[in-house]
Amino acid sequence: MTEKKIVIAIDGHSSCGKSTLAKSLARELGYVYIDSGAMYRAVTLYALRKGLFLNGQPDREKVISRLKEIKITFDWDEKAEKNTTFLNGENIEEEIRQLEVSQNVSPVSTIAEVRHEMVKQQRENGKSKGIVMDGRDIGTVVFPDAELKIFMTASPKIRAQRRYLELKEKGLEVDFDEILQNVEQRDAIDSGREVSPLKKADDAIVLDNSNLTREEQLQWSLNKAREKMEEK
Repeated sequence: MTEKKIVIAIDGHSSCGKSTLAKSLARELGYVYIDSGAMYRAVTLYALRKGLFLNGQPDREKVISRLKEIKITFDWDEKAEKNTTFLNGENIEEEIRQLEVSQNVSPVSTIAEVRHEMVKQQRENGKSKGIVMDGRDIGTVVFPDAELKIFMTASPKIRAQRRYLELKEKGLEVDFDEILQNVEQRDAIDSGREVSPLKKADDAIVLDNSNLTREEQLQWSLNKAREKMEEK
């Protein structure tokens, strides 16, 4: 019997490895990973191509007026073994990673109408199931009906330590106490903001990865996903 396809929503605190887990889970299951960051990059690329920037900033009204012309989809590239982003059917995965897009994506992503349209398209991408997406409000706002919702967390000290080691490996001089303070501040901001605050969905399963390896997290998540797939 063929396993039914499901929607997997992964939310959680900063520095928990949500994206790493989501991408690994999608790869193992043959699912599509919805990369929300890539979606904002795609809108930015479109705006740059169409000359919708004025004095280095996006012309807000013009960008909003052209949103209906933008359709973003994702697919798994078997040959390259990676997720691929499409803008109106065109593979733009490499182009959206270029410096010009990186330098201009922030102001585009702050436009409320752009964010609303992206949520709409994320839901559209999820209609055929077989997707994984991570963020802060995926299980509560974007996909409240997702079959599997995972809420990732770890102690602030563990997350700060991971971030500290990551930055040290890059050769940066960092202070652990400052990083810990930043992690705790981000938690407070994410949980306390008015629009789409970070919170665990009532039916989400908590994954505390304080003492788990990436492999153990992936195996745990795969087991949970397959349990959901086998449910009638």
